[in-house]
Amino acid sequence: MQLQKLIALLMLSALTLTASERITYKAAKSSSSYYQMAVQVGENIAQATNGDLSVTIEESQGSVQNVKEARKRKGNYIFTTPPGLIGLAKSAKAMFKNDNPKDYASVRALFPIPFLTMHFVTTKDSGIKTFEDLNGKSLLTGKGTFGANEAKKYVKLFGLDKVKLVDAELSGAVSALKNGQIDAFATSGSYPAPNVIEAAASLDIVLLSMSDEMVAKTKRDKLIIPAGTYAGVDEDIVTTTLPVGLYTTTQMSEETAYKLVKAFWESKPNLEKQNSWWKAITPKSLEIFKTPFHPGALKYYDEIGVTIPDNLR
Repeated sequence: MQLQKLIALLMLSALTLTASERITYKAAKSSSSYYQMAVQVGENIAQATNGDLSVTIEESQGSVQNVKEARKRKGNYIFTTPPGLIGLAKSAKAMFKNDNPKDYASVRALFPIPFLTMHFVTTKDSGIKTFEDLNGKSLLTGKGTFGANEAKKYVKLFGLDKVKLVDAELSGAVSALKNGQIDAFATSGSYPAPNVIEAAASLDIVLLSMSDEMVAKTKRDKLIIPAGTYAGVDEDIVTTTLPVGLYTTTQMSEETAYKLVKAFWESKPNLEKQNSWWKAITPKSLEIFKTPFHPGALKYYDEIGVTIPDNLR
């Protein structure tokens, strides 16, 4: 009997030593760069905290779903979204018009991640060199994502009324391009985007570049994808970008949020070695946020001397 008690105590001690706090990270579609980023963040945070924090990555249909789930998810729920969507949710506008703004009052900011970057991808064989050349051609936009909505908006803004929009999953975009089922596809992953890298590995791709006038029409920020980012693309590409951040809710404890944010920033040198898109993220990128930071995040930013405006505290 005493032996059984001793074994039970040893097992309990082992469980206590190996237990880690679980965090659910709602990311993006598994084929997107944002899902890959989530995996990188999760692995690095687990390593930086010696397993104290364990991050489970969940696939998502897009940022709107991520924000809407914040109303009902319990515990340590973190998610990615452009800051503008949080503002829409808190004011019951657009896709959140039927929601109660109070349901989003608990959302808090943590840290920025690489920004959404629009890519319009075609092939040299298609003969498409400019956006005007898309008229009369087919463009796969994806389903329900930020990139899909942006692509459809740009087609309208640029007067491309003869473009044949294909509303299909982005996971099949590269194979559809290879097989000649579509002439081009649009995607919004941070550069270098995995699906664009995949396309460039087996096709002579062309990325469509915007004029400053076109960028102004989109009301998005201008971004230049440097020449050589993708195989065969030897000139700078002018496109648009949208900031993205990682958020949680007040259900997360201050201690957990502090550990999470600290682990992220201390892991950034390693993240940069894994993928170049992390190099663009610096403490200055915190300026993208319009939502108050979680107290645990604020504790870390105060420690390292980052100035956070009073309205975000």
